[in-house]
Parts: sequence; structure tokens; C-alpha cells
Amino acid sequence: MISVLGISGSLRAASYNSALLRACVEIAPEGMTIAITDLVRQVPIYDEDVHKAGMPPAVTELRTAIATADALLIVSPEYNYSVPGGLKNAIDWCSRGADQPFAGKPAAIQGASTGMGGTMRGQYHLRQIAVFVDLRLLNKPEVFVPKCAERFDAELRLTDEATRKVVAAQLVALRDHAEAIRACRTPRTPG
Repeated sequence: MISVLGISGSLRAASYNSALLRACVEIAPEGMTIAITDLVRQVPIYDEDVHKAGMPPAVTELRTAIATADALLIVSPEYNYSVPGGLKNAIDWCSRGADQPFAGKPAAIQGASTGMGGTMRGQYHLRQIAVFVDLRLLNKPEVFVPKCAERFDAELRLTDEATRKVVAAQLVALRDHAEAIRACRTPRTPG
């Protein structure tokens, strides 16, 4: 079983990205579980003076959740062609120290937007951040959900079948990616 920690980059209650992440929980393939965290909203703005005094409890909790998950799934909107400040802030906090939990962790990213880009530019910046923190990002299939208001119903349930299919394909690929990385780390017994 592959345990995935789902992180939404949106803080809005009626977020399409958080709704997309909830749809991933429903769509998850056999052999995968997805637990969603909302700790991003509890992480204070990064301040090195605060860091020197110790990690805030929400940061410690988020770091532990990241470390214990087999993989990450980050679903985020795009703000000003980039990553939302709250998500970037949480990554900044969690990446501090030699024991940062992102190193070598399999991950996938998705995003939904009301425009035509489907968060392409934001995902590109998130990929750059992932390189620095040493995440093992899944390259394909990519999930960009443009015109997302047309793909969810009034209760924010993902109803668009084409989108559900590409999300399902990415989740299968993430499961397989995480299993492959796990197999590489598992010591083999001679014989």
C-alpha cells in the first residue's frame, strides 16, 4: 500500500483545487490511500528568528506528515504565474535543516484554474522548487485543469469524465513511481 499525503495550495473554503484533491481521494487506484492535510493554513510566515527559537508546532506536524508518507500529491492554484504564498511558505519552513522531509520523496502535482492555462506556469515554478528540495517528481501524465468551473458541479464534485480519466492515470503513475522508488531503497538479500 502506498500512502500519499495530499496538500492543497489553496486556503479558500470553496477552492476548486481542494475539490480536485478530494476527487483524487475518491479516484485513488487500488494499492493507494490519500490523506489530506490542511496544515498549510496553520504555518506562520517564515521568520528565521522564530526558526532559531524552534519549529512552530504546525511546522513540526507537517514535516512529520511529509516524512511518514510514501509520496506527496500537491494540488495548487496559480497566483501571478507562480505558486501561492501559503504553499511556498510551508515548503520553505519544512525544507529547513539537514533532516528536511522532501529529499527523495516521490511526488506529483496538479492544478485547476478558471482560465485556459490550468496552472501551467504555477506548476512550472513548483517543479523548480521541487528540484531544490530534492523531490522525485512524476513527469507524466501532467494534470492541468483549465476552465475548472465547467468541470465541477455546484457542490464542487468533479463531474467531467475526461478530467477524471487523466487524474486517474496520474494517480496510477504516482503509485507505480512510488513503488519503484521504494523497491530501489529496499535492501536485497543475497541468494
